Amino acid sequence: MTNYKWLFFDIGSTLINEEKAYQDRIEQAIAETNITYDTFYQRMLVLFQEGLKGDLIALQEYSLERPKWKSELEILYPDAKIVLETLHNRYKIGVIANQLPNLEKRLENFGIRQWIDLIISSADCGFSKPSSKIFQLALQQASCSASSATMIGDRLDNDIAPAKALGMKTIWIKQGFSAYSPIQSPSEEPDFTVNSLSDLLKIL
Repeated sequence: MTNYKWLFFDIGSTLINEEKAYQDRIEQAIAETNITYDTFYQRMLVLFQEGLKGDLIALQEYSLERPKWKSELEILYPDAKIVLETLHNRYKIGVIANQLPNLEKRLENFGIRQWIDLIISSADCGFSKPSSKIFQLALQQASCSASSATMIGDRLDNDIAPAKALGMKTIWIKQGFSAYSPIQSPSEEPDFTVNSLSDLLKIL
């Protein structure tokens, strides 16, 4: 893939493991109810397997409040640093993510900011995925054509389909709950599928 100049990464369940934050969201939501963790978790999983936003739909089904997301519970995937460092020697690295404010500071705290050349976050730019506008803004700021860029993310709906529609190459990373999502149309078919960040080094 030597023709590609820019790699754009999603954040949640791509570079950052959100497992503990999801667990906390469930525990907060079911507190003081008779719903067990396992009951909620299994229902959420089924919904993800149906291509839906499992946690949010399950909260609605059980008539539960949506608890505040605790980003402090997110942790870096163990292979993120070495993968970003290696790829930064070959490509420019960007981020296109739906994230809370202060993403740049959080990336500094995770120790990966030095390998990221451009950060486009929904909280800062006013657009959010899957809108094509956030991808177009990233390409514009990177001075990069869609055909010279690759999008790497865990969500078929938010990452793969909109990037593919613009003509970007796409890599689906099957981490987090979106790994259970079915590909529901040709528009969601990624160019490559990997199971971990380390697998990226085999194709990039």
